[in-house]
Amino acid sequence: MDSRLQGFFVGILFGIVLQRGRICFNSAIRDVKMTKDNYLMKIALLAILVETIGFQFAAQMGWIKLSPIAFVPLAQIVGGFLFGAGMVLAGGCASGITYRIGEGYITAFVAAVFFGVTASAVRGGPLTFVNNWMGKAITTTNNPGGFYAAKDGIVNLTLANLLNINPWIVAIIFTILLFIILIFWKTTKRDVSGFNWITAGIALGLVGIIAYLSQKSYPLGITGGWVNLFRTTTANLDPTQPIPYNWIGMEIVGIIIGAYLAALYSKEFKLRIPKDPKTFVQVALGGILMGLGAGSAGGCNIGHILSGLPHLAISSIVFTIFVVLGNWLMAWFLFERR
Repeated sequence: MDSRLQGFFVGILFGIVLQRGRICFNSAIRDVKMTKDNYLMKIALLAILVETIGFQFAAQMGWIKLSPIAFVPLAQIVGGFLFGAGMVLAGGCASGITYRIGEGYITAFVAAVFFGVTASAVRGGPLTFVNNWMGKAITTTNNPGGFYAAKDGIVNLTLANLLNINPWIVAIIFTILLFIILIFWKTTKRDVSGFNWITAGIALGLVGIIAYLSQKSYPLGITGGWVNLFRTTTANLDPTQPIPYNWIGMEIVGIIIGAYLAALYSKEFKLRIPKDPKTFVQVALGGILMGLGAGSAGGCNIGHILSGLPHLAISSIVFTIFVVLGNWLMAWFLFERR
């Protein structure tokens, strides 16, 4: 099957799970602090647990090479903070605004457009200088077990190759810690019309594993998909030099369609237009901050948190910490300081 078609079908699965699980990393991070609600956070943690074991097993079997995102300290610190703050303004994380387009949210579409355009500008357009400011990646030549993708013997940093130990050791310890948290952290009660947190978490993790087996180079992502859609669509305005969409670009299309189908099935689709025009300005600004953050840091909440943490990538660990800090600070500024 053509790789783009695979990306499209994986995206449909991803969109269905996001919509039926009401999964948003912005809400997951914000709610833990503001309302002491851990429901969405437990979905994310369970998905990461499933992926951690799944990714290691797939690498052990030789089906994939683990491909952690490059560790550029300043990029993940600044980018993570900007992304975390931006998703509060945008009203959703990168995956949240993407699937909510399929539910009929006009603000999600606006946020996604500004997110995609800005990330594209940072990754190869007029804002490329932002990446140049961030410095170079810190790498290693350690490749225990040969699990990791290497270029000229150079490997991106993870806890395992930093310590030069078998990745299974770190993965098992991490999995046990997540399991303990999931068991003993009392789940916030919610009236659920879609998937419960266990079903949603397992399903999300399985989709991530399927994505890795399909794409080979990396599991799920959002930022790269929006960048591909904007760059390719713009380039194809010149019919003499057509550029094809890729796996992750078609994944974005699939997410929106999958969420739309799920919303129709559950009678939750509705065209939603905010009454206050200022809302459009706020979500656009949020999208810009998210694009700057994800574009420079090498990924968003999906690329780094959902897909990167199961690698125990140093880049993703640092990014996640600063996403949380940026999210909490912006949430305090908007909702709590008064």
